[in-house]
Amino acid sequence: MAKSKQSRQPPFTAQHPILHSVGTMGHSRGFLTGPWPLNKPFPFKSYFLIMGLGHEQGFGAPCLKCKEKCEGFELHFWRKICRNCKCGEEEHDILLSNEEDRKVGKLFEDTKYTTLIAKLKSDGIPMYKRNVMILTNPVAAKKNVSINTVTYEWAPPVQNQALARQYMQMLPKEKQPVAGSEGAQYRKKQLAKQLPAHDQDPSKCHELSPKEVKEMEQFVKKYKSEALGVGDVKLPREMNAQDSGRMCIPGGDRSTVASVGTMKDKSAEHRRTQYSCYCCKLSMKEGDPAIYAERAGYDKLWHPACFVCSTCRELLVDMIYFWKNGKLYCGRHYCDSEKPRCAGCDELIFSNEYTQAENQNWHLKHFCCFDCDNILAGEIYVMVNDKPVCKPCYVKNHAVVCQGCHNAIDPEVQRVTYNNFSWHASTECFLCSCCSKCLIGQKFMPVEGMVFCSVECKKMMY
Repeated sequence: MAKSKQSRQPPFTAQHPILHSVGTMGHSRGFLTGPWPLNKPFPFKSYFLIMGLGHEQGFGAPCLKCKEKCEGFELHFWRKICRNCKCGEEEHDILLSNEEDRKVGKLFEDTKYTTLIAKLKSDGIPMYKRNVMILTNPVAAKKNVSINTVTYEWAPPVQNQALARQYMQMLPKEKQPVAGSEGAQYRKKQLAKQLPAHDQDPSKCHELSPKEVKEMEQFVKKYKSEALGVGDVKLPREMNAQDSGRMCIPGGDRSTVASVGTMKDKSAEHRRTQYSCYCCKLSMKEGDPAIYAERAGYDKLWHPACFVCSTCRELLVDMIYFWKNGKLYCGRHYCDSEKPRCAGCDELIFSNEYTQAENQNWHLKHFCCFDCDNILAGEIYVMVNDKPVCKPCYVKNHAVVCQGCHNAIDPEVQRVTYNNFSWHASTECFLCSCCSKCLIGQKFMPVEGMVFCSVECKKMMY
């Protein structure tokens, strides 16, 4: 339990984004006419399906984690989670390929990676031209030869398909982005997690001030020019010609340098073929594909499975990385190293004033109960799975039940807990289940939610 130190603020009223316009909608394009009758529930689901509102993309999609426990995806009006099950958008079965391609396309806009995007003639929005690889493998049958086709939803954009195939085979099988597989789902989740749209696009954020929008735009411009990069897949020996007049030993110390024209002795020739992974430090075979990161310098290389974020240790999705102080980061964790992130809305904080509690940061207006969204400034709250919950919601939804009186145990009240069972630490509740002797400070025998003061009392009940 904790009590925030923030001064009390006016209550925060949760409003659905559509409610402001109900009652003023005309007939054109499927809009309703006149005020909606107050005695009838508004058909939100039908409305969102017809109108296709951006805020409600994927409305009703099933949760892959909660299954039937979730009624279907419904985006919270400022948190980046489902209102029904509290899981993220990436945990739901939502078709996001076009949306993700737009997001990555915008990330590469105004960078040296514009060759990876194409702008649509209709709206001028940059779209990510991800490389899709289709492999055909002949399968021997009894009478004839059938063709087995494997489609990778993303593959490194190299001309040599054999090199791309090698790269894929060096990834863990459960992370290979084969269409319809566990690996494709993994890639989709990492795109959402590592490269959140609200880390680069102010329009995807919740109520930024003009000053905050300007600060965010400057921040995005800065990381695009100083940190953003895309890995390059090559054979280690192909990089020998990259450093004109110098030879750096990949994965080794930058001081290991020699002139190309003087490397004629056998020891130098041997050193030239020694490659080690910058991450795991293990040696690499000269014929295996390696990943280079231009911002890190071409004296460093990684195994395909080692090209991971230094914070979350997940594969850098589509080899998109951010380089800082000798480390690789995914977009999310690079931004976290530069700016505080709101634990409520998941957005970066560009305001000078924000709340800090439980080793986390919040926008002032987003330090709210995770269950009811009431602001917690100056209020008592309880942390449940790293989320702050107000006292009434805790008692209603999360409090353990006393085995003695069968009532919820208030978070401020002392309790006795054994295994999964709890009691009020009072003379009225923590009693022998046979003779009602108070057991506070006494030895007891637990049996399936009951407690006994002695073997004799236990025998009388069993």
